[in-house]
Amino acid sequence: MTKVLALVGSLRADSVNRKLIEAVQAQAPEGVTIEIAQGLGEIPFYNEDIDGDAAPAAAQALRDQVAAADRLLFVVPEYNGSTPAVVANAIDWASRPFGAGSIKDKPTAVVGTAVGQYGGQWAHQDTRKSAGVAGAKIVEDIELSHAYAWGTDPSQDAETVAKFADAVAKLAAAN
Repeated sequence: MTKVLALVGSLRADSVNRKLIEAVQAQAPEGVTIEIAQGLGEIPFYNEDIDGDAAPAAAQALRDQVAAADRLLFVVPEYNGSTPAVVANAIDWASRPFGAGSIKDKPTAVVGTAVGQYGGQWAHQDTRKSAGVAGAKIVEDIELSHAYAWGTDPSQDAETVAKFADAVAKLAAAN
């Protein structure tokens, strides 16, 4: 089994990105399990002064979730043309200790949906860049940005869910 950890970039209870990955989770490709990272909203902003042996429990829980996963999938909306803070913060914590963080060499993809005409592409590019700098192994040929999610529920569209499930299958197959 290949374990994919999905980090959802929206904390909103009715997040379309969360609903979408939950729909994909229910249709995970054979041999793949998708776990949705928990507790991202509980992690304090990264601060080296509170890191180390006494790192906050929520930050250590994230590190443990990332370390236990075979692959990472960021499911990201776009906030003000860029990556949501919760995603940037998760990357910051998972990248430490520098050069040996739980994100290091982890095959990673970034997908998502957003209300604009580009589906969050800027946020996805920024997230790929940040995760790559942090040490993740970005799977470059997986780019999926679902546009015009305003007032719709992409998780109810079989074709959209199938596209995202295909992205998960490609991520699982990546080396």
